[in-house]
Amino acid sequence: MATDPTGILDDLEWRGLIADVTDREALAAELAATQVTLYAGFDPTGDSLHVGHFLPLLSLRRFQLAGHRPIALVGGVTGMVGDPGGRSSERNLLTNDQVAANVAGIRGQIERLLTPVDGAPEPIVTDNAEWLGPLRMVDFLRDVGKHFTVNYMLAKDSVASRLGSDGGISYTEFSYMLLQSADFRELYDVHGCTLQIGGSDQWGNITAGTELIRKSRRAADGEAPKVFGLTFPLLLKSDGTKFGKSATGQQIWLDAARTSPYELYQYFLNTPDADVSVLLRRITLLTRHEIEPLELATVERPQAREAQRALARWLTTFLHGADATRKVEDVSAALFGGGDLRAADPAFVEAALAGAPTVTMTGSPTWAQLVVDAGLEKGLGAVRRTVTEGGLYVNNERLADPDASPATGDWLPGDLLLLRTGKRSYVVVRRS
Repeated sequence: MATDPTGILDDLEWRGLIADVTDREALAAELAATQVTLYAGFDPTGDSLHVGHFLPLLSLRRFQLAGHRPIALVGGVTGMVGDPGGRSSERNLLTNDQVAANVAGIRGQIERLLTPVDGAPEPIVTDNAEWLGPLRMVDFLRDVGKHFTVNYMLAKDSVASRLGSDGGISYTEFSYMLLQSADFRELYDVHGCTLQIGGSDQWGNITAGTELIRKSRRAADGEAPKVFGLTFPLLLKSDGTKFGKSATGQQIWLDAARTSPYELYQYFLNTPDADVSVLLRRITLLTRHEIEPLELATVERPQAREAQRALARWLTTFLHGADATRKVEDVSAALFGGGDLRAADPAFVEAALAGAPTVTMTGSPTWAQLVVDAGLEKGLGAVRRTVTEGGLYVNNERLADPDASPATGDWLPGDLLLLRTGKRSYVVVRRS
């Protein structure tokens, strides 16, 4: 565990993880003087967290490793309302059953990823349905709403941007700021939480929470509590778009059942040079001494992709374990380095080949005909020339007889064959 809690803000600054902070000097002094309890919220819009959630989750982990106590709040109530921040239109409202299933899914992920190590404080994972669910509307209006003017709420960016849109903003989403403020106060009252962190689009909600606590929890002498807010920049690519979606537009999930360890590894292995430094700093726990040589290698030896490999390896290991990373790298070596596919884990082989070009084999064609049908060569004569030159491979083994037909022992688990010409031209064959 890290032993220098006073240096965490400097570390966050170096990583580019501070967008706004309510009072940096006072927060630094508080972090140096005591164990701070902090929280980040995660609304259950799906049954798994995705890469977009990873930055606040890993930020909680950073504070935890620096000796502070993290709270991860799963929004069983706020997830039913919808946060207007960062959106130009209303969210689709989820049913009670959908929210309950999503809460259960992401709560398990959070608990696993915040498991204490080396004496770090135990995390608290909670659901705001515990206190917001039973709350009567009239009590909410008197106890929370009374502390906010409509003018104050309209001035917040998350609200102001929606007021100017065609769809406007419903009272449901307009009230989200008050609900999140009530969350911060509840965690302050019950757990002594004095710091909320989140993305920069949460700044208005976070500062509203600090205001509610200061106004409603003043000491007898009139002194306001010391509470803080800190936001980090949104995670964007060098072209200005958000990280977290594949080239086909698919979300990159933290759940292995939705995004396999192989897909996750390959996604980050293919990070452009312009983006890899930002990701190493912001979404890994690698140290400055580990990251800076990788940044230098990207400049001096970009073709080696050392930084991308380190990024992919760290994230896959953190999310899915060292054994999953080893299996992914074994499959990658077999696919792209000519290794033995039969020695790799069958499930990982299937995952690795899931996105490859695929043809279905019917009947009992010869290898030569199968290669033509797969589109790897234009005719039987071209296939035979490629075989003569030693350039046709089945499951990474060089093919000797193009006029033979696939036999039972040639098939990989899952009834797959991998046909390859050269290093990168390959097609997966499936049996009908």
